Amino acid sequence: MTHLPVGIRSLALSLPSIRRTNDYYIEKYPELVAQAEQKGFAKLFSLSESISSNEFDQEMLRYLSDPFRGTVERWMLGSGESSLTLEYQAAIDALHAAKLSPDDVELMIVASVWPEQIGFGNAAFLASQLGLQGAAWNLDATCGSTPVALQTACALVKAGEYRNVLVVISCTYSRFFDEDDTFPWFTSDGAGAFVIGSLEPNQGILGTKTVHTAALNEVLFAQIIKDKQNNPQVRMQVGKGGNALGETAGEFLRKCCKGAVAAAGVTLEQIDFFLFNTPTAWVASFCTRILGIDPECTLNLYPQYANLGPVLTVANLYHAAQLGKIRENDLVLIYGSGCSGAAAANVMRWGNVALGSDPIKQSNSIGKDAGDRNLVSC
Repeated sequence: MTHLPVGIRSLALSLPSIRRTNDYYIEKYPELVAQAEQKGFAKLFSLSESISSNEFDQEMLRYLSDPFRGTVERWMLGSGESSLTLEYQAAIDALHAAKLSPDDVELMIVASVWPEQIGFGNAAFLASQLGLQGAAWNLDATCGSTPVALQTACALVKAGEYRNVLVVISCTYSRFFDEDDTFPWFTSDGAGAFVIGSLEPNQGILGTKTVHTAALNEVLFAQIIKDKQNNPQVRMQVGKGGNALGETAGEFLRKCCKGAVAAAGVTLEQIDFFLFNTPTAWVASFCTRILGIDPECTLNLYPQYANLGPVLTVANLYHAAQLGKIRENDLVLIYGSGCSGAAAANVMRWGNVALGSDPIKQSNSIGKDAGDRNLVSC
């Protein structure tokens, strides 16, 4: 079968204005920090038995003495910011980097964790703000949305349905947890976007493997409450299936990554760089352990970004390219997974991808220069 070179042409990342370190919570909520092990965050990431029974738990062990479980910084929405403002900024940056205008976009795919309004996705609202004239769809695979959206967009361009597809991914966890809960300690807000189109010969998406994650259906659930103004408000709660995260992580990772390289007609040994969704501090080391790969061949952005949901995959790609860890014609594998959604891996040959403006330098709340921070896993 003839390979049509379709993949990522440009890539952008957008962050909100507030960056919080652990000191913020230690100073403002000392009693909560002291009682952290009895709260939901610690209960989700703790051992149910005295001896860890799987690789995920074994990699987690060294973080159990830290109430923040390895989190160092996280990004939060500020006044006037929303999932839509972050999505708009990322979309505009991706289009500018690709030297396209909104009129050039024939389809926009939007994955928001979670949308700004109850019952409606963000796609039509963002399309209105951007002035798009083409189609705009919502896509939901929870934290596995980025590789699924990439697969979908590339397939549609390969099929000749569209020429330029704009994919926008956002995560605004701070809207779904109270500040005096422990869950904001390991979650962040942000958005990413990329333009899909034709590339040079032999470049672009080569293979994908996607599976559902019904085994994680009981890890989290949404609860509708009323705020002080009696408006409906969504709050995420930990379910009874938290142990399933560690029990299934290895199986999902192996199945998707091995399936993607097989579909691409390559081997894991031929992959130049791996980029994993890292919702905890130990997922990068867990993934390299499971797949038997060199830790130098990946990034761990968790200390700088915490859990950015599906946006982590975009952030990983952005910084890997920015740091020169992935270059044109490198073979790159990305993997992402989410509860009650999908786990998916893509293999692509990297093109000449244009990057949007540096998201950290663009943030209004930088208290110190983060540009020299070492983001590379070692």
